Amino acid sequence: MDKQPSHGFNIKRQRGVVSIEYALLLMLGIVPLLLVTFTGVMIFAAQQSLTLAAGEGARAALRHGDVPARRSNACRASARSMQWLLNFSGQAADCQGAAAEPIVVSDAYLCAGDGTTRCMQVSVSYDYDRHPFIPGTGRLLGWVMGERMRSSAIVQLDTGSN
Repeated sequence: MDKQPSHGFNIKRQRGVVSIEYALLLMLGIVPLLLVTFTGVMIFAAQQSLTLAAGEGARAALRHGDVPARRSNACRASARSMQWLLNFSGQAADCQGAAAEPIVVSDAYLCAGDGTTRCMQVSVSYDYDRHPFIPGTGRLLGWVMGERMRSSAIVQLDTGSN
């Protein structure tokens, strides 16, 4: 004698429910988690590239020459270090004047606390709100990121030829 299940529903009608639940879990749970993780990793990589670009630009400013040559060297070195960000955003660094975003190199100025040495500052930036790595995350992460991603480095110039 066959016994019917006592819980009141037909087992044959329940086939495929696990597959549907798994698909929903994948779409609503795992994929967004992976997208957030990927975005975080890319933002970290971009910030590291900006930090490297500012440091490389500052080191390049130490090369001998007059101040405009040092500014140009710093801008070109920074642009090489952050080239993937420039390519992604469709921007180009203007190293003739080195005074406009995304790479700004200051003129030589008197260092703070010491009136006898001269310093130069290299600042690089990336506008994540306008060029997000995943479309739609610029506004979503705008409240966390704030303004542009920035990094800067200051170098003390040698006293030989300023």
